[in-house]
Amino acid sequence: MEQTAKVIVFSTPTCSHCNNAKRYLKEKNIKFKDVDVSRDQSALRDMQNRTNGNSGVPVILINNKPIIGFDRNKINQYLNIK
Repeated sequence: MEQTAKVIVFSTPTCSHCNNAKRYLKEKNIKFKDVDVSRDQSALRDMQNRTNGNSGVPVILINNKPIIGFDRNKINQYLNIK
């Protein structure tokens, strides 16, 4: 099945929840763009704009809908994973 959802993970290299979220997406064969907000200030501002000022990571964008934190149930729901 071809993936149609656009997935972006805002993360930092030292964040264990970020790494768990990325591992989970890889296990489910979900392609995603990983954005390191510790190195990219404009990406950090973009993430905050999309989440009402939240600066915690991970933030996972699925088709422009933000999920704050590693919420497996929401990821599954937004991606229609059973």
